[in-house]
Amino acid sequence: MPQIQDIKQIHLFTSELPADLIQENRVRQVANAAFSFVNPTQPAKPKLIHFSKEMMDELEMEDASTEDFLNIVSGAANFPGATPFAMCYGGHQFGQWAGQLGDGRAINIAEIETSKGNRWSLQLKGSGRTPYSRGADGLAVLRSSIREYLMSEAMFHLGVPTTRTLSLALSGTDVLRDVLYNGNPAYEKGAIVCRVAPSFIRFGNFEIFASREDHENLKNLTDFTIRHYYPYLGEPSKSTYLAFFKEVAFKSLDMVLDWQRVGFVHGVMNTDNLSILGLTIDFGPYGWLEDYDPGWTPNTTDAQNKRYRFDNQPSIVLWNLTQLANALYPLIEDVKALEAVLEEFRDEYPKRYQQMMLQKLGLSIQTIEDAAFIQHLVQILYKAKVDMTLFFRNLADFDPNNPLDFTVQIQKVSYLSPNNFQDTSFQWKNWLQQYAARILSENVDPAERKARMNATNPKYVLRNYMAQLAIDAADKDDYSVLNELAELLKQPYSDQPAMEKWFAKRPSWADHKVGCSMLSCSS
Repeated sequence: MPQIQDIKQIHLFTSELPADLIQENRVRQVANAAFSFVNPTQPAKPKLIHFSKEMMDELEMEDASTEDFLNIVSGAANFPGATPFAMCYGGHQFGQWAGQLGDGRAINIAEIETSKGNRWSLQLKGSGRTPYSRGADGLAVLRSSIREYLMSEAMFHLGVPTTRTLSLALSGTDVLRDVLYNGNPAYEKGAIVCRVAPSFIRFGNFEIFASREDHENLKNLTDFTIRHYYPYLGEPSKSTYLAFFKEVAFKSLDMVLDWQRVGFVHGVMNTDNLSILGLTIDFGPYGWLEDYDPGWTPNTTDAQNKRYRFDNQPSIVLWNLTQLANALYPLIEDVKALEAVLEEFRDEYPKRYQQMMLQKLGLSIQTIEDAAFIQHLVQILYKAKVDMTLFFRNLADFDPNNPLDFTVQIQKVSYLSPNNFQDTSFQWKNWLQQYAARILSENVDPAERKARMNATNPKYVLRNYMAQLAIDAADKDDYSVLNELAELLKQPYSDQPAMEKWFAKRPSWADHKVGCSMLSCSS
């Protein structure tokens, strides 16, 4: 492995896009610029508490035990030869234009290229104030950092498009936070996550230029993005920009389909949290669909309107794409062509969703009854408060010759009392008999069907209570749970018999515990 100082840096973003001319690091509106140069805040006493060996290997980086590595991933020292910067972007938050937002607590510390030609941007989250901090301190706490660190790598191993994480470090400084926004702030351990992605460009990077009618820099940013991340689309032109928009739309479609497949709820799908590469980005008040409630959102800020609820995520992606279309319109100037892409997304999603659900059910032959059959299942899962992950994973062992026997297994993974579960027994009987008939008609080897289903339906996901257990232990300087979960989540589709304790319903003590059910944007 090369030494850190020998890793190839490429400086794409800072050399090809306009910089903020003001060098002073103070909160302000930043015009005519894609970024501001800014250095991380010096941590008081940094300490590395975890790192991703897989990401280390991908980046071709040296041993994480070195002081150089700690200094770089904590912000104590800059990457040799790098010029750290924070991006300028805007966004729609909860459906309303919020103006300039930007990297308020994230600093891009390097852009590198590996010997394989792979390009990566490294970013520290929680490394201090930037011109985009809007009065905040730019820091992060251990609680939210553990959640982001574990979730980024967990999503990667689930096969969901995502940003990655390289490391998790303590800053040595306590940070004041009001976890529930209820007027009870408290000091918590400060932490820094090193995030990694090919690029952290978001829909909001384009929106900010369009909102300011800065069409020159809108074009510069779009040309830059196509040149480096969509080069196969060709040279800049109106048709290329339209093709670019379509590529982003369908990458975003792939991403949200994977979210729905594994039961992930993002919780804060503002346009500044949508990646231009179709990656899951910004893990804040996220959660997992446990008892199957399609109307559930993990975000306390969204509790009343439930804009970002599980079943609304595809519609929100489409809404966000509409905002991106509005931003790109000055370059394309063809409303009908943009609308056609959005309409194609709208038409394609239900088809792809239906195919995905059939895969989860181990069915390969499509019929005209599929939509009604799947909707019937969703309704009973909701009514019976069945754990999504446990239900679909256990379904691989369903015996079509004895369909009603599976009712016992369903009751075990329901959050209802036995008496209340009985109210759904007739509906389950009806659906299970239909399901058995479908399986028998396909005449597929049971072992083959089980293998296909287990490759689609994960056994282990990072439930919020699991992350909270890691957080509670880490607050006491015990990283054993963090270490165990990091290993568990590398193989979410494998049985891992020694980890069976994590293949279980959410415990009752977690139903209303802070951090285990709903979370705020501070989480």
